[in-house]
Amino acid sequence: MQSCLSPLLRGLLAAGLLAASHAGFALTVYTAGPAKLAQELAAGFEAQSGVKVEVFQGTTGKVMARLEAEAANPQADVVISASWDSAIDLDARGWLLPYESPNAAQVPALYKAPNYVAQGLSALAIAWNPASGTPRPTDWADLATAPFANLVNMPDPAQSGTALELLSGLANAQGDAAWQLFASLKDNGMNLAGANAQALNPVLQGAKAAVFGAVDYITYGAQAKGEQVEIIFPASGTVVAARPMMILKSSSRQDEAKQFIDYVLSDEGQQAVARTYLIPARADVEAKRPKLADIATLPPADAQERAGREALLQRFGALFERK
Repeated sequence: MQSCLSPLLRGLLAAGLLAASHAGFALTVYTAGPAKLAQELAAGFEAQSGVKVEVFQGTTGKVMARLEAEAANPQADVVISASWDSAIDLDARGWLLPYESPNAAQVPALYKAPNYVAQGLSALAIAWNPASGTPRPTDWADLATAPFANLVNMPDPAQSGTALELLSGLANAQGDAAWQLFASLKDNGMNLAGANAQALNPVLQGAKAAVFGAVDYITYGAQAKGEQVEIIFPASGTVVAARPMMILKSSSRQDEAKQFIDYVLSDEGQQAVARTYLIPARADVEAKRPKLADIATLPPADAQERAGREALLQRFGALFERK
């Protein structure tokens, strides 16, 4: 049969088979930023294992939407999210492969489960421009005072999973007092400004004074580039956002996926995590910024708190007159 094919057709067929072979060989990782970390981990794992890594990088929302769109024909092997809730959701659906990496021994129990484990951690903070002419804030409520009128941005919790986690944590810990704070911030002109970078950029440019609920590692990265910004962890407490890694049960590359999780949790992988100003998941790897022990944190979310987040988002949207 092959002899009946033209040389051109045989060439195209061979190229197609080669491409399919290469696609099957690659380990596919879907990851929510930071992009530089994803690239560094992929390159480091390829150098160590010889396994090629294909990376799709986007927001957690985009990653989850792509997983949903591909549900009938899954393409990802490993998923790294910026939202612990996404791992809980995928696990509840039965999509995740049980795996406990031997390198996860030093990951605190709070940040690992049988089917997923943290890559690293971040905490939400106030990002403040000291050249803004406003007094240095020390707590969330300071951003609702007169000096900060119309000078505060917040990532939109409808677009930012970490912003929603902060709202939820504050509402769960403070009850009515949290809603009074949200109302005061609204009355003081706080602006909901899209995703995390959209909220931070005007502060770096001097158009705004502060971000309520800035992602700390993004802000530390800006600071390291010489931007005039300070990261302040509120005295009353903040939310820690763990970034879960998980292997899809549908993966045809399960052994390589396990090796990738091992690599991210290795000394080399966790040092790469630290270089992006995230807190490494492993407690025995040094961070390049304040550790969790140095930050006042709110209680971790339980199942009841997570179940109430959709209603909380609707209430918050109504407060800010979102349609």
